[in-house]
Amino acid sequence: MSKILLGKNQYGKAENRIVRVYRDNPRHEIHDINVSTCLRGDFSAAHLTGDQTDVLPTDTQKQTAYAYAREKGVGSIEDYGLALARHFVHDVQPVRSARIEIDEYAWQRAVVDGAEHDHTWIRKGQEVRTAAITVDTDGEWVVGGLKELVILKSTGSEFAGFLEDPYTILEPTHDRVMATSLVAQWRFNTTDVAWEETYEGVKAQMVKQFAGVQSLALQQTLYHMGRAVLETYPEIVEVRLSAPNKHHFVYDLTPFGLENNNEVFHADDRPYGLIQACVIRDDAPPPGPAWDGYQGWLA
Repeated sequence: MSKILLGKNQYGKAENRIVRVYRDNPRHEIHDINVSTCLRGDFSAAHLTGDQTDVLPTDTQKQTAYAYAREKGVGSIEDYGLALARHFVHDVQPVRSARIEIDEYAWQRAVVDGAEHDHTWIRKGQEVRTAAITVDTDGEWVVGGLKELVILKSTGSEFAGFLEDPYTILEPTHDRVMATSLVAQWRFNTTDVAWEETYEGVKAQMVKQFAGVQSLALQQTLYHMGRAVLETYPEIVEVRLSAPNKHHFVYDLTPFGLENNNEVFHADDRPYGLIQACVIRDDAPPPGPAWDGYQGWLA
């Protein structure tokens, strides 16, 4: 008869909402983040017998995340995440690996009487910046990223020459709206990175490729995005992209005697095509646990 064993396990405190305000001078600064902490190690006793001797409470992880926002600061989310992960691995004996996942919500200064206000902001409605940091006794891994970058172009996209079978009714097109809500993550080969400048540069490269490529398929556009990032930033070795195709269908106005030359569309949010791709250097080092997420199931 087969044995029943405990498999991979981990635990942590998910989605600690932390807002750090810097009040050192009259012009305040703000960082708004969502932090999830995850610890890995030999916690079998807790599962098998309920013995909590080696278990650092998830509440303690939460308190540490808030305390570090004050003690270490939240300049770049990558540096903040590295500080947290290093603490859990190096200062908490039972912990062998720590994973920190962070979302950052951007704010822009309110403009009052033509000038930026010192302590009032308006939430930016663009993408959410992300970071995933893993530290263990063998090394450190950082994955930068973004999600919910909604981007659209009204031409410069085609879809034709595709495989057809008896169930295919889609008409080919050489001029369509292309839109997506992009999720992108990029793996670094070092922690010595100008995090802020690199993030803005990676985003700019992706937007440039989306806009400039005469796209025969969303797959082609994603590849160009990833390739451009790798060509520009040697410290990045792998880019993963996920793009739901936010369909825009030309609306039939013929019942009203009106022409519609790709001018009026019905935006349909589901079902949608989901296109995903990985672009990687051929000499990229092994990813180790870089992609072993906390808020998904264990790989």
